[in-house]
Amino acid sequence: MTRKMKSNLEVAGIYLVVIIMFVVILYPILWTLGASFNRSTSLATASLIPEVATLAHYEWLFGQSSLYLTWYKNTLMVAAANSIVATFLIALVAYAFSRYRFVGRKNGMYMFLLLQMFPSLMAMVALYIVLNMFGLLNSLVGLTLIYIGTAIPLNAFLVKGYFDTIPRELDESAKLDGAGHFRIFFTIMLPLAKPIIAVVALFNFMGPFMDFILPRILLRSPENFTLAVGLFNLINNAYANNFTRFAAGAILIAVPIAAVFLFLQRYLISGLSSGATKG
Repeated sequence: MTRKMKSNLEVAGIYLVVIIMFVVILYPILWTLGASFNRSTSLATASLIPEVATLAHYEWLFGQSSLYLTWYKNTLMVAAANSIVATFLIALVAYAFSRYRFVGRKNGMYMFLLLQMFPSLMAMVALYIVLNMFGLLNSLVGLTLIYIGTAIPLNAFLVKGYFDTIPRELDESAKLDGAGHFRIFFTIMLPLAKPIIAVVALFNFMGPFMDFILPRILLRSPENFTLAVGLFNLINNAYANNFTRFAAGAILIAVPIAAVFLFLQRYLISGLSSGATKG
């Protein structure tokens, strides 16, 4: 086998893997999209390409279903607060660990790495008791605080690695010009770290849309549900056969995530590839 033939086979194998992964990822999305336009309410009679397409399920979600818009608003509020507040706190923590030398710095970094190994669900009993003590159970505020708290150790190490790649000479030059720590952080570090900040902001925004277990445990009132819990109840309780309505509601979840992704996409590629290059 010649070298050129071997190279062509390797390229063909790579394309084959990419095509298989593309089909595996795209097929469920297309099937869900097709089901959302089917007239029937059962998945057994739904099809990938509906014979007669209809918007009845979307009209029901925004018309007869008074709670869907409430669930959508709740999720957007939690996701936006988590993305903004958590990302800002993560940047502050990462800046401190990247630029300062203090007692417990190394142990703090080890703690962040250790906490990444354990999901927040393992602390669910303690979190439940704490939220109940402060009257934040069945509250979007309590749910948001948990998201923010769990996002910090998960992403601080990643952002810290990116901050380490920014030359310290920039900090020193700014200090010579009379800049303080916060001015250096806001005018030098954050603008240069836009790629990794965009990545973290996107991940934090996506989290509340994707999470089901945590809000399922903490939220009790239907008017406080997020989309994941609300849509689950849509097919689990009174509307157990309306899987096509569930599909329509699930498709709409992608709209805000896609919008944020398109807004931040110019920063995402460099941010993902530059994240923990230095420790």
